Amino acid sequence: MTADVDATITDGQPPPAEHEIDEALVRCLLTAQHPDLADQPLRYVTDGWDNVTYRLGDDLAVRLPRRAVAAELVEREQRWLPVLAQRVAVAVPELVRAGRPGAGYPWPWSVVCWIDGTPVDEAPLDPTGAAAFGRFLADLHGPAPDDAPRNQHRGIPLRAKAESLGIRWDRLDTLDVGLAFEVDAVRAAWSEVVDTPVDLPPGWTHSDLHPKNLVGDDGRLAGVIDWGDLGVADPALDLAAAWMLFPADVHADLWAAYGGISDGTLARARGWALFFGTVLLDTAVDGPDTFGRIGRQTLERVMGEG
Repeated sequence: MTADVDATITDGQPPPAEHEIDEALVRCLLTAQHPDLADQPLRYVTDGWDNVTYRLGDDLAVRLPRRAVAAELVEREQRWLPVLAQRVAVAVPELVRAGRPGAGYPWPWSVVCWIDGTPVDEAPLDPTGAAAFGRFLADLHGPAPDDAPRNQHRGIPLRAKAESLGIRWDRLDTLDVGLAFEVDAVRAAWSEVVDTPVDLPPGWTHSDLHPKNLVGDDGRLAGVIDWGDLGVADPALDLAAAWMLFPADVHADLWAAYGGISDGTLARARGWALFFGTVLLDTAVDGPDTFGRIGRQTLERVMGEG
């Protein structure tokens, strides 16, 4: 799920594709632009909110935008992910070949390294991996050059999300979504942190670190995918993933490995966790409960600390 979903209520399903993508098209693009790769086995993997992924042979993947808005995100990954890959010790889908529009397909596309493992929403990380995740974030976060992209949907103050969250809370308040507390309690927790001043300089962030965008291997973090929202933002945005991934009793290990965080940064991270938990839970109301399960657990972990 990417940034433009934040502001609107969805029906829990990916938006309709704006261009048909099938194996024949992918094979045609490869043959025309990267013929040395075109004879490798090709297998459909998934449709996301913005991209379609095919596995190419054993070691590669083809990633193609299915909506115009995603074309810019692919170009962002092509430009900046090789830079960020040098900062982190976990695998990322590094660019192998850049594809151009062709065969009637209108957008840029990528051939990237395939990352072996299982999505973390299917096989959670072991709690003992909290420190390793903290080190990953510490390596990623840091100063970015002046021309680095800014995330216009998430590289913003928490307060800017209040209106869209209010709409979601109003809807969730009318439904039985399996929470162990009232939605009003989430509103109250949000009100306590929403105006916390930012006490860190903005730096590199992934900006979409929910479990579907992480790859695990036997309980350890093996890779991080879907970097289309990468950009400069408050690092607390990524720190919110602590509540999506780990029980609260190991968060101290994550913060220590990160290098410590201030009370203000912790408050903003909790606010972003409330945001992501609400969005994921609301998205699942009319769609797959995978999002709902992540959102529900995230909110329960945040609220359980109160």
